[in-house]
Amino acid sequence: MIHLFVFGFGVFVYAAIRILTGCLYTVSPDQRAVITSFGAATVMPGSQAPGMTDESSMSTEEQERYRYPQVQVIGPGGPYFKFPWQRVHKVSVATQAVDLSWDPTKAQDTIEAVTKDNLTTGVNGQIRYRISEQNLYAYLFGVASPLEHVMGYFVSVLRERIANFTDPKGQTLLSNDELDQADGNSTAASSLDLSEGVSINDLRKNLPLLNQYMEQQCQSTTGRYGIELDAALITEIDPPAQVDRALSAINSTRNQVAADISTARADSEQQITMSARAVEIATNNAQAEVAPLQELASTLSTIKNEGGSDCLSAYVRNAKIPLYKRAGRIVQSANQRS
Repeated sequence: MIHLFVFGFGVFVYAAIRILTGCLYTVSPDQRAVITSFGAATVMPGSQAPGMTDESSMSTEEQERYRYPQVQVIGPGGPYFKFPWQRVHKVSVATQAVDLSWDPTKAQDTIEAVTKDNLTTGVNGQIRYRISEQNLYAYLFGVASPLEHVMGYFVSVLRERIANFTDPKGQTLLSNDELDQADGNSTAASSLDLSEGVSINDLRKNLPLLNQYMEQQCQSTTGRYGIELDAALITEIDPPAQVDRALSAINSTRNQVAADISTARADSEQQITMSARAVEIATNNAQAEVAPLQELASTLSTIKNEGGSDCLSAYVRNAKIPLYKRAGRIVQSANQRS
């Protein structure tokens, strides 16, 4: 009887220790925890998770669909105590990164998207995200696999954007002055046309704009799935190999055409500069030859006006004397003698 009592007491002590150790838990600094009792979490009375009333990112119908309550969140620390029938749900709130091609249902190295000119291309990159501490209900209990939903939503928005993407430099990013200048200058218009027309090239040139657009469009993931998108890092947009070679040839040809246009423009500007310089030199030479004659005419007019014709004749005669000394032979006509 005593042995049976001791055995039962030992079993009781062992069970008590196991239960007590199982009822203690800790939460690390990068984690947050939610306690559920028989599957139900403690809801903060009168509270609503943030992000669901953001009218700029969610429609009214979506706000009603994703109306989640705000649950009680346990911060880092411990040890904490819970009852045996309670369950601790721990989540990491640290910023994490996942490849764009990540899909738990299939293995793939890249995701495919169709451009505006009906060209299938591969897209690679990463998204950086963190779990929203203010909307843990949506992350833990809203959907079965919130990260998978976020990736599906992100890829859908990305494919829609790639399918309708056009280079903004040809439309809204250019100022009116630049557009007017391009219209009035045929060379500038030709250069503008050279940078447009192929969706792959437009997408590659505007990756920062594409990432910015994705970040803006995915702001609603906080209210939908409890995951806050921190940054979209799309780094590669690669078409099939054959198309890539054709695009490289097109780009090389366009670069060569642009270089030829620049060379021709520089040559023409140089010729114009040289012609203007030649005209300036000829003008200066003519002015140098005319200036002494104009000065002499002015002097003769002054002498005649002040001293009369006799004074002018005397001046002319005196001016001829140095010439007579330098001349080797003098021819005098009959009219001059008279």
